[in-house]
Amino acid sequence: MSPSPAFRSDRRPTLVICICEADHNAWDPVEELGGQPWSPGGARTVAIAADQPLALLASLRRHMALPDCQGVLLVGRTHHDEDFRVQMRAGNRTFDGGAKLAPTGPSTARATASVTEMIRELNAAGLAATASSRIETDVENWLLYSILTELPDDRDAPAVGLLRVPAQVPAGDLDRGIRAAATAIARHLTPLPRAITA
Repeated sequence: MSPSPAFRSDRRPTLVICICEADHNAWDPVEELGGQPWSPGGARTVAIAADQPLALLASLRRHMALPDCQGVLLVGRTHHDEDFRVQMRAGNRTFDGGAKLAPTGPSTARATASVTEMIRELNAAGLAATASSRIETDVENWLLYSILTELPDDRDAPAVGLLRVPAQVPAGDLDRGIRAAATAIARHLTPLPRAITA
């Protein structure tokens, strides 16, 4: 006779929030009251602090390999204007721009998170935000392309998006922007099954 399945007390899927720029580590995912990590409704967040590019990619791969992980929000900077930008696609370039990242890979890879809903949520939070198909040659683009092209070809692939924030963004706006974008992604994640096998 097989053992009875265990049951989850927390059925929220995981949403990984990865800070790509060291100077954006000022964002604190821990709530002031209770000391628990902030999470949007319907998801449990895991924060990854800025690190060297290869270390960030390795950490993202470890989290995305877990069955509970259904979403990834990359947070970087935009170099072009004062608005928040949601990246629609990533380009096949190394992070220094010197060559193709994958010689036989596609030239671009589309973000799988809903760009439209991220923009809507950012605007609702009082932040100016635009969708962008402009490919910036940097670590953020490299990370986005790397994880998008490694996603499985099925409908269970995680929702992956890149939020670019203004270079001189105030801490309060940074916090509201990350929370708004994460909330938009979390809205479409699926609760985990109640039963888990041993």
